[in-house]
Amino acid sequence: MKKIMLSIGVLVFSLSANVFAQTETSGREKIYRATPTKWTELKHTKLKVNFDYQKEQMNGEEWLTASPYFYPSDSLVLDAKGMLIHEVAIDKEGIKTPLKYNYKGNILTINLDKTYNRNQDYTVYIKYTSRPDVAEKQGSLAKGLYFINSKDNDKDHPFQIWTDGETEYSSIWFPTIDKPNQKTTQEIYMTVPDKYITLSNGVLKESSKESGNMRTDHWVMNKRHSTYLFFMGVGDYSVVKDKWRNIPVEYYVEKEYEPYAKQIYGNTPEMMEFFSKKLGYDYPWAKYAQISGRDYRSVAMENTTATLHSSEVLQKPGQLIDENKWEEYIAHELFHHWFGDLVTTESWSNLTVNESFANYSEYLWNEYKYGKDQADYHLMTNVGRYISSHSDFNKNLVRFDYDSPEDVFDVVSYQKGGGILHMLRNYLGDDAFFSGMTDYLKTYEYQNAEAQQVRLSFEKTSGKDLNWFFNQWYYGSGNPKLEYSYTFEPVKKQVELVINQSQEKPFEFPLAIDVFDNGKPKRYNVWVDARKTNTFTFNVSKNPDLININADGVLISENVDKKTPGQNLMQFTNSKEFANRYKALVGIKDNLGDPAAVKLISAALKDPFFRIRIKALEILNLSNADQEKALASDVEKMAINDPKTLVQAAAISALAKTKNKKYLPLFEKGSDAISNAVKSNSLMAIMEIKPSMAESLVNKIDLSEASKNMLIKMFPIIVRNKVTSQLQYITSIVAFYPLIKLQDPELGKSAEEGFNLIMSSDNTLATEGITKILSQAKTEMLKDKDAKKMITQMLQEGLEKKKDFLKQNPQKAESLNKQIAALNKIIEEYK
Repeated sequence: MKKIMLSIGVLVFSLSANVFAQTETSGREKIYRATPTKWTELKHTKLKVNFDYQKEQMNGEEWLTASPYFYPSDSLVLDAKGMLIHEVAIDKEGIKTPLKYNYKGNILTINLDKTYNRNQDYTVYIKYTSRPDVAEKQGSLAKGLYFINSKDNDKDHPFQIWTDGETEYSSIWFPTIDKPNQKTTQEIYMTVPDKYITLSNGVLKESSKESGNMRTDHWVMNKRHSTYLFFMGVGDYSVVKDKWRNIPVEYYVEKEYEPYAKQIYGNTPEMMEFFSKKLGYDYPWAKYAQISGRDYRSVAMENTTATLHSSEVLQKPGQLIDENKWEEYIAHELFHHWFGDLVTTESWSNLTVNESFANYSEYLWNEYKYGKDQADYHLMTNVGRYISSHSDFNKNLVRFDYDSPEDVFDVVSYQKGGGILHMLRNYLGDDAFFSGMTDYLKTYEYQNAEAQQVRLSFEKTSGKDLNWFFNQWYYGSGNPKLEYSYTFEPVKKQVELVINQSQEKPFEFPLAIDVFDNGKPKRYNVWVDARKTNTFTFNVSKNPDLININADGVLISENVDKKTPGQNLMQFTNSKEFANRYKALVGIKDNLGDPAAVKLISAALKDPFFRIRIKALEILNLSNADQEKALASDVEKMAINDPKTLVQAAAISALAKTKNKKYLPLFEKGSDAISNAVKSNSLMAIMEIKPSMAESLVNKIDLSEASKNMLIKMFPIIVRNKVTSQLQYITSIVAFYPLIKLQDPELGKSAEEGFNLIMSSDNTLATEGITKILSQAKTEMLKDKDAKKMITQMLQEGLEKKKDFLKQNPQKAESLNKQIAALNKIIEEYK
């Protein structure tokens, strides 16, 4: 999983940038992105590395064993971004003979000592210096090798080194053929200060003490995997040990989080067992470790046997009691060790064979561990992200015309791709679907594959031709947009249902339809063929009470539904599927005055699935007398006793909207809860009723650990009440206020007030937080001239406010001058 920005500010930027960038690629000439030609076959990569912490560089030696792939060759061409190349030689049994080479444009071309034939191995020795900052300045989208506080000048950050190779950034820290269809075994000797822990792919074979309190760790990976999956990590971590069967399982956590490591990661062995059985293929590697990296701007990365997570994985009891927000990502990255690491996409165009499967693993884990409602909720929100991203409608799942490999890491490859696999599972049936996955893994293990090979495995196990499915959903774009109407024929006792597809290119698909006759649904499974209009006839006793299409929620589609509150109540009370209950509940939000709507909400408050209860609490309005009379008692009980703290928190918010002071004792009790959600919602409720308590109450919650949703909720209160002690935690929002305004004017206004508050103060931590976040986001920002201009203007205005504050407070000159220097520096970076 990659390239999904986590910072609130960067996320807002990426959304806002679409406003500017939607027309940038229109009319461009499409370039066919072929699978990289294999002139050379990598066999083994051996590295010896140590680090220059002040320069943030790495000194490396490499022994690369390879052979011509098919045709004879007298040269080796490697990717090597931003490096210094000191020596290149052929190595034969330890005897090095210098070779001629040319290093230009991040390509290292080596003239071998002779012409080699297919399967005739040779070993090339390269001595080099990796310079990630130089690679970045040369236009690399990622550094590949990251030094975190290596100069020990940031008290808020621990020292760490970690790598991130996807898509083609491993070649920043070692010369290689940086393409996904290259696989090699590896070994790495890492020399580090003895006080630090290291992690790499494979297993730690040996450690040896060196002079000067140094240590060399030797990591060995004896199974082939792609070069973008190579990993190194160094830092002051605690290692919490676990196991699955006889396989070591390890959690590398910052020491502060050691007591909570098994709460965060502890389901990993159960996941390994579940996936191994479900796939009919045991976890294929010698160990499994997970580690977090500070300032990691993606979600997580499935480096083989050594998954890297963003530090947002690190959670404490106040968060974990609500829910482990990272559990689905933990499942996703683990599943990659089959789909992505064991069998790897042969090209970025076929990324779906990695990411769509890993996305769907989240559904599988939820279904197994928490039930089908939870899995279907996950599917609905995932597909909803794709549906709401209109610019992605015309993108094929398999894409051969991207501008940059990073472009393929989007809601089509992830969310839509996972939904497509769910449709395929529904069509084939579980036995054929999972047998097809097993066949694919066993057929292409330790190799590369493309989507057509996925199709062949599913065809092999099911006996069904699947070209119709893959041509639509893998090599085509869009989704059905359905409108429907029906008429009743009283003499024949039949109802005729007409379904229209309004999108340009019609699809064919199986469709589940519920026909409600005398208040009860009967399920029909029909086939909609690739015509604009399809007509179906069903026998009924009278005019149907309701017809509900896509009743199982499987089809990725957009449906025009027009249902009365009474029909929605009937659908809710008579449907087992989560999607039907949820859509019925949402369907009454504009008719809350209808008695049927109140009955529906009342039923939803008692639903066994907590997400339904939360949605009902979000929709209801206890300021309405009828709703207050019918629902308030239930909501009060839920605020105190619901088994899910997230529901308690939602109930507290529902009560807070009444602004009734009788609930103050309940809110005050909630402000001392362990649950972050209960605590924050209680605090916000109190501050709405009694704002004079703002600062003392806000300081009860540790916003350094707040979720994005919580931070956004608390943010306006912090700004409005000028809670200076919490300003350092809102910098990820205020740093991008001009862009936030494009998406959410009200939040953007509060963000602007927060920015001005920081710039008109001596708040060093908050000011440094803004400059640090903008420096990290610089690469993304500079891609768009309008966004760059807006941020630069914001910074210049902030600089003037800081200077004015200095004039008024000359006694604070030392601190303020440092802040002014930091602002000047970031302004120069943006010029």
